[in-house]
Amino acid sequence: MSPQQARARKPALVILAAGESRRLGQCKALVPIAPECPLELLVRAGACLDDAPPLVIAGADRDAIARALPSGAEIAFNPQWAASRTAGVRVAAELRPGFDLCVAPVDVPLVPSAVFESLLAAWRERGAPSRGWLAPSYAPPSAPENLSHGHPIVIGHDLAPALAALEPDAPLRALRAMADPVWSVAVLDDAILDDLDTPEDLARMRAKMRS
Repeated sequence: MSPQQARARKPALVILAAGESRRLGQCKALVPIAPECPLELLVRAGACLDDAPPLVIAGADRDAIARALPSGAEIAFNPQWAASRTAGVRVAAELRPGFDLCVAPVDVPLVPSAVFESLLAAWRERGAPSRGWLAPSYAPPSAPENLSHGHPIVIGHDLAPALAALEPDAPLRALRAMADPVWSVAVLDDAILDDLDTPEDLARMRAKMRS
């Protein structure tokens, strides 16, 4: 594939859903929220990334996720699911060779389609850098200096293979340290920071979706 062809392709959507969900007490990817589950919400929100089927990286709950997989999505097993997210991204890089990756963890399930669209636009405007790293950022209107970076992130197709040089339990920030360029796009929705970890988080998210 030529560099021009690689830049023309949209990043592949990768949903990380391999964790054990110990604190939540049930499969995080499949718990009803709106009433859709995080897996369904993220597949729908990331629909603009349609040059490859959404890829769901499963681990502890792979059988349940496989039975409930949204139409058109594909599933892959991360045999090192207990190690870290890095191992799941490595699996995705192997299954989507030549693709940039848009990595969305089910831990952050309420990201709207507008964020995915903003990431895609910013990635293309920058020329889809092959070793790039792009994240969304949010700052409260009342405190614009309090900028935080969230999910999903976009990883260039020449950067993802560098995972092979990292230990399976290495954090994703170790890959970020190898990226060039590293930048962010400002978004207006703090859902990029909203983690689903506990039953209290689930109750809050359900209330948010009802309002």
